[in-house]
Amino acid sequence: MSNQQKKVSVEELLAKAKKPSADAMLLHPFYHGKVETALKCTVRSFDDFAIWYTPGVAAPCKAIEADPELVYEYTNKWNTVAVVSDGTRVLGLGDIGPKAGLPVMEGKALLYKYLGGVDGIAIMLDTKDPDAIINTVLMLQPGIGGVNLEDISNPKCFYILDTLREKAEIPVWHDDQQGTATVTLAGLINALKVVGKKMSEVKITFIGTGASNVACSRLIFGWGADPAKCTMVDSKGILGKHRKDLEMRKAEYVDKWKLCEITNAEGREGQMPDAIKGADVVIALSKSGPGVIDKEWIKTMNKDAIVFACANPVPEIWPWEAKEAGAAVVATGRSDFPNQVNNSLGFPGIFRGALDVRARTITDEMCFAAAEAMANQIGDKIDEDHILPNMDDWEVFPREAAAVAMKAQEIGVARKKMTYDEAYSQARAIIKRSRDLTQMMMEKGFIPEPPAE
Repeated sequence: MSNQQKKVSVEELLAKAKKPSADAMLLHPFYHGKVETALKCTVRSFDDFAIWYTPGVAAPCKAIEADPELVYEYTNKWNTVAVVSDGTRVLGLGDIGPKAGLPVMEGKALLYKYLGGVDGIAIMLDTKDPDAIINTVLMLQPGIGGVNLEDISNPKCFYILDTLREKAEIPVWHDDQQGTATVTLAGLINALKVVGKKMSEVKITFIGTGASNVACSRLIFGWGADPAKCTMVDSKGILGKHRKDLEMRKAEYVDKWKLCEITNAEGREGQMPDAIKGADVVIALSKSGPGVIDKEWIKTMNKDAIVFACANPVPEIWPWEAKEAGAAVVATGRSDFPNQVNNSLGFPGIFRGALDVRARTITDEMCFAAAEAMANQIGDKIDEDHILPNMDDWEVFPREAAAVAMKAQEIGVARKKMTYDEAYSQARAIIKRSRDLTQMMMEKGFIPEPPAE
C-alpha cells in the first residue's frame, strides 16, 4: 500500500467512523427510541382482560405468594434484564449524566432482544453514590431476572459489581468488565492457536487499566496466563510495587494495587514503549487513536506478535501499521477490519443461558465456558484474519447460552436443570423468534423504513 493510498484509506476510515453519528441524529428522533413494550398473550376480546388483569390475575398472585419460585413460571421475570447506569462513563464521552446516557442503554436493550431474545429495560439512575446504586438494584430484584450494569465510572464500578454479586439473588453483570473480558479471552485463545504459542508462556502487556482491562487480565490469568510475566500500563506508567501513588490509595484502588503486586516480576518501570518491548501480546483498551501506540514500539515485540488495539471509534494503532511492524494477528473494536472484538458477541448469549437455568449469579467459570464456546464457533475458518465469529453467525449465541447453562448447573448456581440439547434448543428457538418477529414487523410496516438520505 502506497503512502497516498494509506492517506486516502485513513481519510475514508475517519469519515466512516463519523457516519454512524450523523445517521443516529437522523434516526433517533425518527423512531423516538429503539425499544417498546409489546404484548405476548392473546387479546381475543375484552373478556380476556379478566384473565390478564382483575379478577383472574389474583389466582397466579396467590400461587406465587405460596411458592415464590412460581414467579418465573407466571411472569416475564424469567426473561427480563435491567440495563442499569448512572451515566458516569458513557462510551468515550465520560460523565454525561443519566438522561444523556439513555440512548446507549436503549441500544443495549435492543441488542439483548435481537441477539439473545432477552427483554432488556433501560434504567437510568440519578445518583453517583455507589451505595445508592447497590440499594436500588437490590430493591428492583423482585421484578427482574438479571441486571446488566453499564457505563459506570472506575473505581466504584468494581465495588458495585462485587457487592451486588455477593448480595443479589439474581445474576448481576458489568459488561464493561465481564463482557469485554470474555470476548477478549475468546479472541486471544484463537490468536495464540494461529501463532502456535501457549497461554502459560506468553508475555502480555495490557495498555490501560480501566474496568475493561482489569477484568480482561483477571480472566486471562484465570485461563492460564502467568501474571508475573505480564505488564500493566496506566496513564502514569507501568504498574508494579514501585507505584507508591497507588499503594497510598490501595483501599480505593483495590484491584489496581493487586495487579501491582502480582504482575511485572521483572520490576520494570517506565511508560508504554518500555512495557511493549519484548511482549508477545499487547491488549490495548485505552484511548481512541490513531497514534496512541507507535509503529516502532510494535517492532520491539517478540516474533509472531499479537496486537489487540480495541479503542473506539479509532484503534490505538491502525491495523496495517501493526502488521507492517511485524504483528502476525491484529484485532480491533471495529467491524470494518478483520477480527472485531465486540461485546455484542458475548452478553446476549451469556445472559440467555443464565436466565434459562435461573442462575443466581454469573461467575468467571461461566465466562470461561462462554469464551470457549465462542472460540470454538470459528471452527476450521480460523486464521490470522478470522479469530472470532461475527454477529451474522448467530449460532454462536445459543451455543454460548448452552455452555453457560451447563456450567451454572455444574458449579451449583442454577435453580433449574436442563440438558445441553434442551438448553441449546430453547435458546435457539427464543433467539430465532426475536429475529423473525423483528423482520415480520419491518415487512408489515409496524417498524417503518427510515427516511431516504
